[in-house]
Amino acid sequence: MTKTEVKKIFTKGIYTDNPIFVQIIGICSALAVTNLMMNSLIMGISVSLVTAFSSLTVSLLKDHTPKHIRMMVQVLIISVYVIMVDIYLKAYMPEMSKALGPYVGLIITNCIIMGRAEGFAGSNPPMLSFLDGFASGIGYTFVLMSVSLVREILGFGSFFGISFIPETFTRWTLMVMPPSAFFILALIMWVFNNARLKRQREGVEKK
Repeated sequence: MTKTEVKKIFTKGIYTDNPIFVQIIGICSALAVTNLMMNSLIMGISVSLVTAFSSLTVSLLKDHTPKHIRMMVQVLIISVYVIMVDIYLKAYMPEMSKALGPYVGLIITNCIIMGRAEGFAGSNPPMLSFLDGFASGIGYTFVLMSVSLVREILGFGSFFGISFIPETFTRWTLMVMPPSAFFILALIMWVFNNARLKRQREGVEKK
């Protein structure tokens, strides 16, 4: 594993092949838990760890897993790590566990995790698979934090729960409600993809 390979994996997971901006998967939780930045951060860390360790485990077991049951095995592996995260949050972060509610358990159904397990870990070495899963998780977290930054500032007048906007500022009630995530995510995706495609065109022209 070279530095070039590692750089390529992280660039792909965070930027050129971002799971939400480019692949358009894993959007449900991006819309559901992004009203507060702390919620988004914890969800992002949880998904990153589950994706990384699931990919690592799938890669370690790929030569011992019959092809006709590999999907079931992958779901079982993902479920184990999600349960571990859920138990940890309930034990050490009960308030956060209540705030995230059922969305922690629904990490099992997140297309990003199964996508990396099936599309990368099943045919690559363990450490590369681990880094690939972690990079995709970071890319996912980046999107969640971007959406929640706008929603928390405009909806609550705070940053990570710390209020910094005067009381005279009118909070946007719409930003606290789930529908606002649709509009913000769409706008961020538009800006991100315009910039990404522009760079790609410039790169082609230079060649």
